[in-house]
Amino acid sequence: METQSEEMLQTQSHQPPPGRTFLPGEASAAGTIFPISVKATVTVKLTDGGFFSSLLGLCNPLINLSDLLCKSLLLELVSAELELRTGSERRPISQYAHRVGQKDGDVIYQSEFVIPENFGEIGAVLVQNEHRNEIYLKYVIIHGLPNGPITFYCDSWVQSKFDNPEKRIFFSSKSYLPSQTPSALKIMREKELINLRGNGDTDNLASDRIYDYDVYNDLGNPDNKPELGRPVLGGSKNYPYPRRCRTGRPRSQTDPLSETRSGSFYVPRDEEFSDVKEAAFITKIVETVLHALIPSLETALLDSDLGFPLFSNIDQLYYEGIPIPKLQNPGLLQLILPRIVKAVSDAKDLILKFETPAMFQRDKFSWLRDEEFSRQTLAGVNPYSIKLLMEWPLKSTLNPDVYGPPESAITEELVEREIKGFMTLDEALEQKKLFIIDYHDLLIPYVSKVRQIKGTTLYGSRALFFLTPDGTLKPIAIELTRPPIDGKPQWKQVFTPVSEATGFWLWRLAKAHFLAHDSGYHELVSHWLRTHCAIEPFVIATNRQLSVMHPIYKLLHPHFRYTMQINALARQVLINADGIIETSFSTRNYSMELSSVAYHQHWRFDKEGLPAGLINRGIAVEDPTAPHGLKLLIEDYPFANDGLMLWDILKQWIAEYVSFYYKDASMVESDTELQEWWTEIRTKGHEDKKDEPWWPVLKTPEDLIGIITTIAWVASAHHSAVNFGQYAFAGYFPNRPSIARTNMPCEDPTEEGWKRFLDNPEFELLLCFPSQIQATKVMATLDLLSSHSPDEKYIGEHMEAAWGEEPDIKEAFERFRARLKELEKIIDDRNADNSLKNRGGAGMVPYELLKPFSEAGVTGKGVPYSISI
Repeated sequence: METQSEEMLQTQSHQPPPGRTFLPGEASAAGTIFPISVKATVTVKLTDGGFFSSLLGLCNPLINLSDLLCKSLLLELVSAELELRTGSERRPISQYAHRVGQKDGDVIYQSEFVIPENFGEIGAVLVQNEHRNEIYLKYVIIHGLPNGPITFYCDSWVQSKFDNPEKRIFFSSKSYLPSQTPSALKIMREKELINLRGNGDTDNLASDRIYDYDVYNDLGNPDNKPELGRPVLGGSKNYPYPRRCRTGRPRSQTDPLSETRSGSFYVPRDEEFSDVKEAAFITKIVETVLHALIPSLETALLDSDLGFPLFSNIDQLYYEGIPIPKLQNPGLLQLILPRIVKAVSDAKDLILKFETPAMFQRDKFSWLRDEEFSRQTLAGVNPYSIKLLMEWPLKSTLNPDVYGPPESAITEELVEREIKGFMTLDEALEQKKLFIIDYHDLLIPYVSKVRQIKGTTLYGSRALFFLTPDGTLKPIAIELTRPPIDGKPQWKQVFTPVSEATGFWLWRLAKAHFLAHDSGYHELVSHWLRTHCAIEPFVIATNRQLSVMHPIYKLLHPHFRYTMQINALARQVLINADGIIETSFSTRNYSMELSSVAYHQHWRFDKEGLPAGLINRGIAVEDPTAPHGLKLLIEDYPFANDGLMLWDILKQWIAEYVSFYYKDASMVESDTELQEWWTEIRTKGHEDKKDEPWWPVLKTPEDLIGIITTIAWVASAHHSAVNFGQYAFAGYFPNRPSIARTNMPCEDPTEEGWKRFLDNPEFELLLCFPSQIQATKVMATLDLLSSHSPDEKYIGEHMEAAWGEEPDIKEAFERFRARLKELEKIIDDRNADNSLKNRGGAGMVPYELLKPFSEAGVTGKGVPYSISI
């Protein structure tokens, strides 16, 4: 194998230095004699397997021959200037690069060029891969220029010329608005965008870099079983939805509106989890958990309806574990999931033994306390649902002829009984002390449908809370409603926290039902719809309409890392027909349909930013004298308090960045790429809402700052708040069951059923909880989804290379990072403040989900730039 000495490799300086652009005319002004010789160093990532296995001994003769002939990579240097006399493009300078060695997991190539006089600034590098396999190109550095080296940051897969003969374009790291693009690069800039858009006519290959839109027509699998057919989401008034990435797969034979699920789920090549070792770690975890572990669980737990007979059996998941059959590759599973998969000493089986969730570890009985039930609406994994009670009396907006009387059973007398000693109902409404989480109208239309599925049930539900003088919430009531069904009239009942034995157990069961509904809403709406799903059109539009040279592309790019890949994996195994969501959550086969309804009724881009969202829920009011310009009605609201600080820090960084490039409104309005980007997001990415009047206009730098801050917030902080605490709070599923399987014992009770409840109410609660297979599938999945990967990129931790090109941007980023570090300390101080009862206390999980930084693993903190898991 070809190698080089440490000293020789160091002299090649293959680590990118601070960029320096070679400006036209500067070299000759400095007295440089032309032509001059420069050296190009190319750094390629050594990947796991594939092409570089050949380089290291697993030889493909064609590849080795290419290296021996010194024609492994063809480089062409492109001038940023046109010919002065003719106005035509200058002829590129071409050379082959040869491999000179490897270092630190990278393979180094070099080539030498002779730069003629008046060549001007080097604006781009064209690369052609002479190998038979793709390569991952990190960067190209041009050494020997009079004013220092130029670095071209690539971070992209380059296909073999035998698969794609077109040369890849890589521009320098300098940012240009479209009108400022050097004249010789304008055509290349436009051509690259055209290539990324594709023509929409062909099946996309795994190696393609095409970004296009499609509806969600691949969730069902009617060709496999008719009952696995699902409606197309998007493109209709019945099922509006954001768009996903187009794959180009053929149509289903059974349902011509649906796309077949055969083959891979295409995402553009550079959006995939990288094949470098640490990023491949994520892929292997996802594939192993979802394709190996869960089928093994289903084999071990033969009865899919079998519940847990005792609470001690649930505890055994953490203390003793579940034996599961040997897998084909148990070593890989144990290697990458050491948290939950243990080897058995007799080597006959593996043990699925779950790590103790943070909440269970601190206080295994905390889930029983009403105070903790209420606290988690403010400092748990779904802090987005609670809102101010704005209308009284409570009343459904659904058709009473179909769903029964609209009036709620929560009466004035009931509320006043629960808040007696504090104030009257009128006073509570006037002083804004009543809050609600209301899933009644969203769920009621699905109750009859879901109840036809074996082993589950559903209600419309709402929960009412009172803000006590000590700043904590007191649960007042939970209402469960069943619409008219099977000839029976509407049934509804209100449950309250009481000390009397029967009412006490009915309250526990009502909480289990409501929490199952909240868990489903959290996964389908707060998490999937509002982050993963809603952001994907922004990823597509950014790549289709904003050149990589565009400063806004460079600002947004880290916020989109891995999102399309993780969404494709979700379509494969999480949100698909008969996937984990459908088999384990309350709304079952109608889960994604329900998320379409939520998109139609509730999703508005102008309310997705944190301040606007809090105001929209009535949780905050505008107050110029208050911190962040908002006054919180619940002062000790951990998510909102930490979130508002993070929002301001994020917005300030974005404002400084945007203001550097856009000095006034005319620069925003005249930016053709930016305007096309915003138009496409509205008219194609979120096409089903294109005519809504609430879309922000994009005319000024302030408009742009608001839009970008919202996108960045959703991709980073919003997702972190609803994702990385999942295992901490739902890993012990009695705290947040994913599904309720049995009706309330007081709904049309039989004499035998009511007696069974009275004799053993604990057993009835265990029957209501998820089955063993449902619980363990969800637990394994939440453990995975709550994990930070080793190569996670947290906001403000490391500066993007392109941002360091401009001193003003670099200084702004340093301020951004410093503020985030200050926020870390502020959150720690808040959690140590005993007066903030919603943040901490004996046995409570402190609120850390918006602490910016984290180590790898399940930590319950850390805010990555992007939705990467």
